[in-house]
Amino acid sequence: MKAKLTDQIPPGDWLYEIKLDGFRAIALIGGKKARLLSRNGKDLSGKFPQVLYSIAALEVDEAIIDGEIIALDKKGRSSFQLLQAFELGEKRPPLFYYGFDLIRLNGTDFQKRSVEQRKARLERLLKRPPGVIRYCNSMGTDGQNLLREVQKLGLEGLIGKRLGSRYQSGQRSGAWIKLKVQKEQEFVIGGYTDPAGSREFFGAILVGFYEDNRLRFAGKVGTGFNANRLRTLRSKFDKLTTDRCPFVDLPISRSGQTPRIITPSELKRCHWVKPASVCEIKFAEWTRDGRLRQPVFLGLREDKHPKEVRREQAWQGA
Repeated sequence: MKAKLTDQIPPGDWLYEIKLDGFRAIALIGGKKARLLSRNGKDLSGKFPQVLYSIAALEVDEAIIDGEIIALDKKGRSSFQLLQAFELGEKRPPLFYYGFDLIRLNGTDFQKRSVEQRKARLERLLKRPPGVIRYCNSMGTDGQNLLREVQKLGLEGLIGKRLGSRYQSGQRSGAWIKLKVQKEQEFVIGGYTDPAGSREFFGAILVGFYEDNRLRFAGKVGTGFNANRLRTLRSKFDKLTTDRCPFVDLPISRSGQTPRIITPSELKRCHWVKPASVCEIKFAEWTRDGRLRQPVFLGLREDKHPKEVRREQAWQGA
């Protein structure tokens, strides 16, 4: 089930959870065997064996749990950047799987039950969880005050779930919403520039988002990379090389004194890749002409499909 982005607290009765900044993953358990699948169907089992072993140790005949694989920083906040560092073997932060919804348990389909019933049963199941499994509790129903607290703590945002709603697999019905307070979101990589100075492999990545099924340019991202990430990404790009620019709005001529988004000379130093990779970027703000200001690369997202990436709007406060 997917959450619909909104920048306003909706009317009605909702319960709210902390928005976790990790890999969304469905846990499939049968007997003592288990699998972890991303929302786009990729098997994450081999990447997170500690999580997999913990899930397999649950005392159930069978179960399907919806949750998130996260890495925690020193303040106990989920950090996608740390999760990426864990994947690349750069750091070993605390890793957990937070279950937030129950889809099936011991032969019973829970999808048509209310979110309150599903979470209550999942909480009982995870009362004494093995290993690195944890239960993702709801934080209450006062969205405005919760968002203010989330903002103070430097968390990403909230997930809202309409009381009484059922689980709608694969749908973005609006029964789940996400409210973001941090300027951080996914973008699609459509190219890269040549390296300059002492940097190797590439200079910056060119990123965008989909609008009306067309990839629009959002900016160049040249920070947030270490040598390992530069090497890993370049190896990935070499397999996705294409002669065709995937962005519909490059280059764009401007009148008066405003230059092009990317000048003809800059275009000659650009290399295009098929828009198959999604990355997480944090940034200061959107400029008036729709570009990212001070963007920083956080990592690749293998749990998101490129065509799902849209421009997002953060909550602006009451």
